[in-house]
Amino acid sequence: MNTKYALALILALQVSVSLCQIPTPAADLVEKYDAMKSVFYKRLLNAFGKLQVGAAPLLEGAGNSENGQAAKDYVEGLQTKPEFQALVKIATGLGQEAGPLVDKARTSVLGLYGHYVRPYVGESLSNTIDVIKVHLDKYLPAE
Repeated sequence: MNTKYALALILALQVSVSLCQIPTPAADLVEKYDAMKSVFYKRLLNAFGKLQVGAAPLLEGAGNSENGQAAKDYVEGLQTKPEFQALVKIATGLGQEAGPLVDKARTSVLGLYGHYVRPYVGESLSNTIDVIKVHLDKYLPAE
């Protein structure tokens, strides 16, 4: 009876280990992802810059009012508090620690996508992204 349990345990462990082997993503997929990510960040920075230029006159006018000055004083006071500075240090540390985990997760997801999903939906997804890029270039250009 114990032999059957041992054999079942060994088979279950082999199945679980084989499920943990995540395929590595193809080089062209990683390159395409990195290119899309950099263009996305450029689009966000460009949109933020346009938003800053548009909101600058409004913020300058609000800074002269009583409520604007009170908000400005509150933010300046908040930045000098040690609790806020400790929170910023903790958030920065967490961001640095989470970086390698995010990279590993991203690589795993790209590997799973490239192995299991891309053969079936890769071409249609690429065409859809190209159509979306046309509209994004029109309304939210990267440069």
